[in-house]
Amino acid sequence: MSNKVEVKELLEAGVHFGHMTRKWDPNMAPYIYMERNGIHIINLYKTAAKIEEANEALKKIAASGRKILFVATKKQAKDIVADKAAACNMPYITERWPGGMLTNFVTIRKAVKKMATIDKMKKDGTFMTLSKKERLQVDRLRAKLEKNLGSIADMSRLPAALFVVDIKAEHIAIKEAQKLNIPVFAMVDTNSDPREVDYVIPANDDASKSIDKILSIVTAAVVEGLSNRGAEADIQPEANAEEVEVEVEAPVAEVEVAEPTAEVEAPATEE
Repeated sequence: MSNKVEVKELLEAGVHFGHMTRKWDPNMAPYIYMERNGIHIINLYKTAAKIEEANEALKKIAASGRKILFVATKKQAKDIVADKAAACNMPYITERWPGGMLTNFVTIRKAVKKMATIDKMKKDGTFMTLSKKERLQVDRLRAKLEKNLGSIADMSRLPAALFVVDIKAEHIAIKEAQKLNIPVFAMVDTNSDPREVDYVIPANDDASKSIDKILSIVTAAVVEGLSNRGAEADIQPEANAEEVEVEVEAPVAEVEVAEPTAEVEAPATEE
């Protein structure tokens, strides 16, 4: 059963702070609560509801054994995403998005296999038969591949979904996912077009506290989906041995619906 999303925690993490009103995308209007000091304030009750909706879908994907690729190359998000994605054993891209990562996945896999080949050379002694200059070149290549593709080394097929922080920064990744009909989950700020993604989580995508809070919640749902998969695997042999009647209740998303009473102060935002 998924944990309830506490609106108070979202408020404390600054998830509600949007961009300057002059930078807004009109398509985000349904998710905006008000304007304060020239900054749009995001409606956190809608954010909470959207997180619940996204979590249910993410749990199903994780429970099916498929991969969710997390993408965030902006400075304040990359370390958080790398930690959270790795903790739930999901692939992630936090360096430059390699063009064709999805649409030319076969080529990307060849690059990943090249890393494995170099590792094998080092184990069987072939590496030491190379000249000093060649060893240096191979080491540099291995380091470059590890930096850009090391986090997806175990991703043997296309991901079932993308989770993106900042859809403007990761527009290339989103375009590739759209071409392949891969669903996109994303944190969407007030300056972005929510129609670009399938599962919108209206939220501040610039502040590290906001990013950390949202990623903590969604990766917890992924972990829950993975644990459900493990539980099903344990139960399966018994189910085959004898008929078992099980009633499954549909999960109900619990979301706080009271209006915020906390005083909202405008943060220092980038022009």
